[in-house]
Amino acid sequence: MIIKSIKTSLSISLFIGISMGCETAVTTKSADNPGYSAEVEARIDRVINNLQVGTEFDNVYESKSLTSQMEKYHTPGVSIAVINEGTVEWARGFGKRDVESGAPVDIHTLFEAGSVSKPIFAMAVMKLKEKGVLDLDEDVNEYLRSWKVPKNGDWQPKISLRQLLSHTAGLTVHGFPGYLKSEPIPTVPQILNGEPPANTGPVKVNILPGTTLRYSGGGTTVAQLAVMDHLDQSFPAIIQKELFAPLELQYSTYQQPLPDSLESIASTAYPYKGKPINGRFHTYPEMAAAGLWSNPSELATLLIEVQKALKGESSLFQKETIEEMLTPQKVAQQVGIGFFLDHQGDSARFGHGGWDEGFVTQVTAFQTQGKGAVIMVNSNEGNSLLREIMRAIAIEYNWPGYMPAATEYVPVDINEIQGFQGIYASTKGSKFEIDLANDALTLQYDNQDPIPLLRTDEGAYTHDQFNFNLTFEEGVLHFNQRGRTVKYMKE
Repeated sequence: MIIKSIKTSLSISLFIGISMGCETAVTTKSADNPGYSAEVEARIDRVINNLQVGTEFDNVYESKSLTSQMEKYHTPGVSIAVINEGTVEWARGFGKRDVESGAPVDIHTLFEAGSVSKPIFAMAVMKLKEKGVLDLDEDVNEYLRSWKVPKNGDWQPKISLRQLLSHTAGLTVHGFPGYLKSEPIPTVPQILNGEPPANTGPVKVNILPGTTLRYSGGGTTVAQLAVMDHLDQSFPAIIQKELFAPLELQYSTYQQPLPDSLESIASTAYPYKGKPINGRFHTYPEMAAAGLWSNPSELATLLIEVQKALKGESSLFQKETIEEMLTPQKVAQQVGIGFFLDHQGDSARFGHGGWDEGFVTQVTAFQTQGKGAVIMVNSNEGNSLLREIMRAIAIEYNWPGYMPAATEYVPVDINEIQGFQGIYASTKGSKFEIDLANDALTLQYDNQDPIPLLRTDEGAYTHDQFNFNLTFEEGVLHFNQRGRTVKYMKE
């Protein structure tokens, strides 16, 4: 099945215990992978058999099964939770959390969440702000004791938690690769100074704070240390107290290294080609930026609490606190505090992606729809799976504004399109010839055969086997292809 669109925006069987290289999957249920009503099981079946896989044409997708795509991307394990009507409608694990032992992924299996650690940390900061413990706009050097934001020569930058958590503080160091279990683990000040045994450079201000978006895991690590220094507590204990304990999350933790008591339910990391990391997974002392261990069910619970707060129904957050968190920043409209933002109105969403060595995560939720999903996989090669699964969920649950709309072609007015005929030239000398054939426009370029054009409901002209479209405006042809527009003037 192929689904085609032109507008841009983003039997019941259970596939449990998929082993790499197998054509079929074990179909078992258990307390850790529960069954649901026949209606929900049918929805699960449709999702996992309707992954929307991109093709060579823009916004054209082919349907594939989860089984086949996991095999294609050498991804042993996948875990999914779907939010519908403000609750987790279903959660399920697929495949293996550890190939060698054969241990399956279930709903409790822990994955490293990567940069999804950032918005969850930001939720705790917002709670501390709500309590009056933190000021989002205070100079963080007022909170820091064990390290200070370094000067640029004689100039001392002043940056705030608001800027740090919205990636507008102007700090360096995009992300972190983590550490093998056999390696020495640096302290947070050593990480920020770029001192051994840290494996990343120093975190410094090198663009003017508050002027633009520049993603910085280094900045999030500065915020981590500021909160730790100010409260004089360990980072995992702070988040446990402010978020995980009130929401009764039993498995999520920022403890790094992961405690032995949780290793038995943690997934092994398989970055590429199904090969595990030495020691099973990396350690991330940059906990706020990349160190969260969780599962989709508990991450979905956190997203639902945000949705509840926006309706004034949260037992943890005031409505105004979360509204502030999801307010676009003045210099970066696509980001709030912690979460990235997308669309408006009924389609408004908040979310974040995560990438640690051997793990990839995506969380997305609607602000007003009570819908969303969390997907976690135990390979980096499986990164494309996140988008493919998310599209399948969006189709099944009719997410507004997520999938490109279906192609709609409309009849043309022959009197209008006659006026479009002619030769159009760009400033670089290339030319298009627009003509009529069978009461339709055609495009001819160089020695190519004429291409028949169809009119979309948005007034553009295109062909379903090419990634381009044309629009006309008073003797100007706008040629749009792969995100680039070139003007051609009528001769």
